[in-house]
Amino acid sequence: MGGLAAFGTLFVGFAARPVGAVVFGHFGDRLGRKSTLVATLILMGIGTFLIGCLPTYATIGIAAPVLLTLLRVIQGLGVGGEWGGSVLLSMEWGSVRRRGLMASWPQMGVPIGLLLSTGMVTLLSSATGASFATWGWRVPFLASVLLVALGLYVRVRVPETPEFDQLTRQARVVGKPVTEAVRNYPREILSSAFVRVSEQASFNLFITFVLTYGTTHLDVSRGELLNDTLIAAAIGLLSVPLFGYVSDLIGRRVVYGIGIVATGAYAFPYFTLLDTKAPGLVLLSIIVSLLCHDLQYGPQAALIAESFGAHVRYSGAGLGYQLASVIAGGPAPLIATAILKYTGSSTSISYYILGCAALSLIALVFMPQHPSPTEPAEPCVS
Repeated sequence: MGGLAAFGTLFVGFAARPVGAVVFGHFGDRLGRKSTLVATLILMGIGTFLIGCLPTYATIGIAAPVLLTLLRVIQGLGVGGEWGGSVLLSMEWGSVRRRGLMASWPQMGVPIGLLLSTGMVTLLSSATGASFATWGWRVPFLASVLLVALGLYVRVRVPETPEFDQLTRQARVVGKPVTEAVRNYPREILSSAFVRVSEQASFNLFITFVLTYGTTHLDVSRGELLNDTLIAAAIGLLSVPLFGYVSDLIGRRVVYGIGIVATGAYAFPYFTLLDTKAPGLVLLSIIVSLLCHDLQYGPQAALIAESFGAHVRYSGAGLGYQLASVIAGGPAPLIATAILKYTGSSTSISYYILGCAALSLIALVFMPQHPSPTEPAEPCVS
């Protein structure tokens, strides 16, 4: 039950992301990518820092989990608006022939975040010992203010993207971009959401549920699993931009499709390797799982963003991307935990991953073709 409660709190943050995508998507397409990104970073920073300041349940009772949930919602709103802006700020400044590579750079936040968070937890767990559960866990949240300050410094110095400046000069900024995106790009939004199901669901199993499964079901030490995740995340620093670059050469859909198929094919071998409990094979299982993820994650940003005209790109891409958080990312650890509780086996979890891959493959097939990188389409505003 403790695992379900923890994953439930995590899901609350995921559920808030589409709302953040709608709110900040509106401003990103109306006022610009840069200023909206500054706002989302501040919101995420406030939510994260205040979690580190939360009083305990023993101090304020039920108000503690209520406040934690509220702060997770604030974080989720910020994250929901963050992805679209960061991707567009990178992609719209880059060459149209290298959009896969350029849009993959913001995706590097995942392996970097894994490295920083896992490394910090490992370090503090060792340094604080039993005190980690009482105060040591607060340190990463409080220290996040340093990353927020660095991020703000960078963002206020970056000029607005040429594509948004062109929209402004040509008076092509629409008044209600979210409404415009939903009305004119419904298929693109839905396919963007469902094409992520394989990547989102499996990723949250590979980095969060694996800790619960490994420690409680296999009796593998948490420290070993965290170290293995660190190694896999370090490889992601190379594999994410590499697969983004490869998508510029052979096509987004080809690379992404390979990633979906690889994830589905790996659903059963993944748990087979984990269940051996052999340190080398456990490490291999985690590395390969994140490589399957990176095959999708590298080209994903450009694949989704290129499906929308520049006038609604922040709103449409952000909404499609973040809907996957509700239908796949957030529920995945909850579903896997419930499956393990009632079956006592990972077999049904593998079928769940396989089903997610099948759903994403269907969405990829029906996803509207994005404009050719060499001939970017001009959006038509009604």
